[in-house]
Amino acid sequence: MDNLLSYSLFFLASYVFIFLRAFQQRNVAWLGYKWVIPTSLGMALTEFYVIVGVINEMAEGWHLLPLVFVGLGSGAGAMTAMWIHERFTNSNGRHTSANS
Repeated sequence: MDNLLSYSLFFLASYVFIFLRAFQQRNVAWLGYKWVIPTSLGMALTEFYVIVGVINEMAEGWHLLPLVFVGLGSGAGAMTAMWIHERFTNSNGRHTSANS
């Protein structure tokens, strides 16, 4: 049960970290200056948590399952960031969607 909790926290932290990285990338592309510092602070916190957590988890040997949780959380975070940024930031009509 302890491993399941750790893996779930890896998923959550990876989700948040990659969400913030993708959101930051879009901030840079669309000149979202007011979001850069808060996003960077969140990225630092979650990146540190993921790195230290995975190192601690792998100290007893290499396991595939934590990496699966990190990967799934990362993918979901990136997709969510794209969706949120597209709908809730002011880009002055400069957005172009791959689907349009």
